[in-house]
Amino acid sequence: MAGAALASVAAVPALTVQAPPALAATSGPPSFADLAERLIPSVVNVSTTQMVNGAAGQEEEVPMPQFPPGSPFEDFFKDFFDRQRRGGDQAQRRVTSLGSGFVIDAAAGLIVTNNHVIADAEEITVTFHDGTKLTAELKGHDPKTDLALLKVTPTKPLVGVEWGDSDRGRVGDWVLAIGNPFGLGGSVTAGIISARNRDINAGPYDDFIQTDASINRGNSGGPMFNAEGKVIGINTAIFSPTGGSVGIGFAIPSSIARQVVAQLAEFGETRRGWLGVRIQSVTDEIAESLGLDGARGALVAGISEEGPAVAAGIEAGDVILTFDNKPIEDMRSLPRIVAETPIGKTVDVKIWRGGKEQTVQVQVGQLDETEEEAAAAAQETPAAPARGLEVLGMTLAGLTPELRTKFEVAEDVKGVVVTEVKPDSAAAEKGIRAGDVIVEVAQKEVGVPADVGAKIDEVQKGDRKSVLLLLNRAGDLRFVALRLDPKN
Repeated sequence: MAGAALASVAAVPALTVQAPPALAATSGPPSFADLAERLIPSVVNVSTTQMVNGAAGQEEEVPMPQFPPGSPFEDFFKDFFDRQRRGGDQAQRRVTSLGSGFVIDAAAGLIVTNNHVIADAEEITVTFHDGTKLTAELKGHDPKTDLALLKVTPTKPLVGVEWGDSDRGRVGDWVLAIGNPFGLGGSVTAGIISARNRDINAGPYDDFIQTDASINRGNSGGPMFNAEGKVIGINTAIFSPTGGSVGIGFAIPSSIARQVVAQLAEFGETRRGWLGVRIQSVTDEIAESLGLDGARGALVAGISEEGPAVAAGIEAGDVILTFDNKPIEDMRSLPRIVAETPIGKTVDVKIWRGGKEQTVQVQVGQLDETEEEAAAAAQETPAAPARGLEVLGMTLAGLTPELRTKFEVAEDVKGVVVTEVKPDSAAAEKGIRAGDVIVEVAQKEVGVPADVGAKIDEVQKGDRKSVLLLLNRAGDLRFVALRLDPKN
């Protein structure tokens, strides 16, 4: 029986499987040894120290226990706590931070690292691969891109590296990371570019390269090399639930770092281009309401009164499609492109206005890095039901003195105030709330509730599925696209 069964199985025709083509011999170097040997001397360990007042681990003063009068423990504990307070007032502890960096200009002794590695440091020490230690001074730093430039006075020739072109890096390309993980000293790891253009909410100019090369604590500020041995990124952050590498690391691309470092070297600070607009994303609904073929560009929600955009004639409600002939794929790409544009340069800006493209010229200004944006969040005021026009889940009313006081609407604000929002309405889904003032509907100004209704009816008669509103909330303007309900 067993033989028959075996014969039966053998009679079944064999399944032919074609083997996949072998990887080309050039898909990866046989070894990174030669490359690593050449690059390691250019990578340094960066250590910082800072003195912090107060006893280590002491968050607040602990009160002395209370004892009955005449207790023998009273004097003992009084002396103990007196000594603790005297020591706590004067105690200082030294906080040490470790990171990485690399020599970008050997002749000038310039070293690149991360800003968070040297932030608040009182002393910065750079240790080279051969054990040489030099004290470094801070040449300049830029918190917005998390970059810092150090300067040392070398006692012997340094080994520097060159910038590479991060824009040429492709997903799947080999990369090499060298740094100081966990204070272990020059460690080399290899991987590939896993993704590009990552936004991890680290700053306004996020455009990170993602890699699976092992990056751990202490690698911050170290270089990411391409296969040619040129720096295409600065290792900055990791995603990890454990604190160790899980194969998701992020590096600042050289396309950003190179320009920032050059400005820090020349001026000791960054000098960025400025347009003078406040922008928001173009959603599918906003694009449809504007007649734009797809969600692209950056929607202008507000204009700085003295900014370059005013002189160029850019208005709130315009969608910026290109800047200096560079396409604006989404909102977050515009600040980066503007910042990298030379100050004083006159550029063409293509905008979408009134259902068609227009081109205006803008002379790029300089961003004031010391100016702090006062973006205080408006406090929500509970609204009592009020009679008025009801449309798209909102109850609307004219701006009377009483309503201005109730919702804290400034005297110079014009429009129609929202007094109530239905919880399950399209307006509620978009975050509209009582106290918001509708300034425009379909990019047309409104002054009374009837204007809002008429504009919405006008849009509904067309083929639009949503209507664009411009809202004012405590002086902050933003656009919202509400989907249209045939019942309204």
